[in-house]
Amino acid sequence: MRSLFRLLAPARIAPKPPAVQRDTLPFVLEDGRRIEVARVRDPRARRIKLSVDERGARLTLPLRASLVAGDRFLHEQRDWLAAQLDTHADAAGAALVRGLTATLPLRGVDLPLHWSGGRATRLDIDGDGRLLFAAPANAGDAALRRALKDFYEAQGRTDVGRWLPAYIAGLPRTPRRIVFKRTSSLWGSLAPDGTLALDLALLLARPAAFEYVLVHELCHLLHADHSPRFWQAVEARFPAWRIERDYLRREGRALKGRLRALLSA
Repeated sequence: MRSLFRLLAPARIAPKPPAVQRDTLPFVLEDGRRIEVARVRDPRARRIKLSVDERGARLTLPLRASLVAGDRFLHEQRDWLAAQLDTHADAAGAALVRGLTATLPLRGVDLPLHWSGGRATRLDIDGDGRLLFAAPANAGDAALRRALKDFYEAQGRTDVGRWLPAYIAGLPRTPRRIVFKRTSSLWGSLAPDGTLALDLALLLARPAAFEYVLVHELCHLLHADHSPRFWQAVEARFPAWRIERDYLRREGRALKGRLRALLSA
């Protein structure tokens, strides 16, 4: 009878887990540089942690840690933080500067870049693999970055258009549309509505790595998970997928960081 009463009793509503809290913390390095540190209070964290990636510095605090303890830890790691920021800045490369940027990355190599005047801001590539950046004298930095982004997107559509026909056979459907985005971690994703999103930084990677990501996402039209059947489908279509996956794991952070430096203000 007791068990029956338990079944009929109103269900207890489990409390919602604490949400992740985010803010930014201004910080001055030993050399006088002023930076913004992303401070994250994460209920899943077990210890105070400081990390640096292409987005900048991040201080993670568990719920039980005080802000004072976090500040003390940040100051104790000041030298390490400065070194890591310098390393990522070197890996990312320089920003796009009119008349000064001499090369741009495309498909795994740096191509020579030539600047000229023009009535419209536009970046093109000629038959010899030279990049030609034309812009009127009054074109600002934002217009230059927009033209570079448009150029990478156009090159990406060209590559996908060349590869896609070879992989459509055997798929239950084709992607609803293909878009390019700037992402911090993922290389690609397939939305429930069939939209396939690809990271714009793939245009900086070697072509085989870009093609692997495309095949990977197309195989999610067959299997939504990463089950053995999914990887069998990838293997059948792109046998060298492990090599390109390892390449992206090894070079991915630098590729994303370099694109971020080129396209950010």
